Amino acid sequence: MSETTRNTLYFALVAVLLIGTAIFQSANTALFILNMGLISAIMALGVNLQWGFAGLFNVGVMGFVALGGLAVALTSMPPAPGAWASSGGPMIVLALAFGAATVALAVYVQKKMAAGRAKIFATVGILVVGFLIYRAIFDPAVGFVEAINPANAGNIGGLNPGGVENFKAHGYMTILGWGFGGLLAAGAAWVIGKTALGLRSDYLAIATLGIAEIIIAVMKNEDWLARGVKNIIGMPRPVPYEIDLQNSESFVANANAIGIDPVTASTLWVKLGYSVLFTIVLVVIFLMAQAALKSPWGRMMRAIRDNEVAAEAMGKDVTNRHLQIFILGSAVCGIAGAMMTTLDSQLTPGSYQPLRFTFLIWVMVIVGGSGNNLGAVLGGFVIWFFWVQVEPIGLWLMQLITSGMAEGSALKSHLIDSAAHMRLLTMGLILLLVLRFSPRGLIPEK
Repeated sequence: MSETTRNTLYFALVAVLLIGTAIFQSANTALFILNMGLISAIMALGVNLQWGFAGLFNVGVMGFVALGGLAVALTSMPPAPGAWASSGGPMIVLALAFGAATVALAVYVQKKMAAGRAKIFATVGILVVGFLIYRAIFDPAVGFVEAINPANAGNIGGLNPGGVENFKAHGYMTILGWGFGGLLAAGAAWVIGKTALGLRSDYLAIATLGIAEIIIAVMKNEDWLARGVKNIIGMPRPVPYEIDLQNSESFVANANAIGIDPVTASTLWVKLGYSVLFTIVLVVIFLMAQAALKSPWGRMMRAIRDNEVAAEAMGKDVTNRHLQIFILGSAVCGIAGAMMTTLDSQLTPGSYQPLRFTFLIWVMVIVGGSGNNLGAVLGGFVIWFFWVQVEPIGLWLMQLITSGMAEGSALKSHLIDSAAHMRLLTMGLILLLVLRFSPRGLIPEK
């Protein structure tokens, strides 16, 4: 069997699984899996850029995904009433700018002053005085903002020009948020990369995991930024609202003409709209990743991955090249995180877990085939499908197995209750089988 035929069969099998879901469960469920599969494929492409191209072991994927979600909230939501009319919002911006200027000044002193005690005292003095002034400006401003209607706001809001009354009419702001999410994740990656990319791969993994946890902790606890664990709900959409479609005479007439209930048709139409948008983004990122892979830059990155010492001896700046691809991969993860928040129409910092947003993405890359963009996309769809479907299938299987047992049997209750744990068991089983029979993934690197 040729490679093209085999790859086509893989994706055809994914299509059959989705069609089967639509037939035996519902079209809504199939479209939900498709949309999250598209987002997962983009996340897997981001990790594949870092690991497959350059061998960078990033275990902080969750942090970049969360930053993407935060970017959508800051872009698409309206400014919070009262937060900017008073001194609260402007003073927070002033404090953050002052903090950044303090760090920049300390770095400048470190570079320009000669080594010695004077340099140490100057740097420490700048940082201590700057920190005290920063807190003196920042703390009262945060207290003021968080005291403004904390039940419904208590944060600075976003940049949506529609205001509180009309922000949902500006759904395009969420699309802008996707780009902002990529930039925010790229900026964080630059800061992390400048400090951690010189470390060995195992230390880099620990550093990225720790920084991702810090990002989540900040998002949970800084209410002034995005309401923390109180969450942001009701974000605007780039696609129509179901209720608007159901109130449209032409839409209802078309739905009735093809024999679909207008309520069901509206939900399918909305999900299809997301599918189109996500597919466009995936195709664009995939084509760019393929172009990068086949370019001289991509060949250089793989040469560095395979033998850093030899590449460095050939005059390549390994650390800077690693920084480049670390930023690119993180930006892709940030875009995917922004898309996921848009799909949910809410930002819930408490829902970001390493199991879902780091471990699962790595399983996608390994199962699909690290170093191969097409494999990463396939892994995204396959693993996400089983992640969603294993639990209901497992429950059905356990009910079938225990159908002959007496009611009230302890073994029957135990087996049915254990269906909830089949998701993790299945992920481990898939990973083991792939590593045993196809160690380089379903679509290995060429």
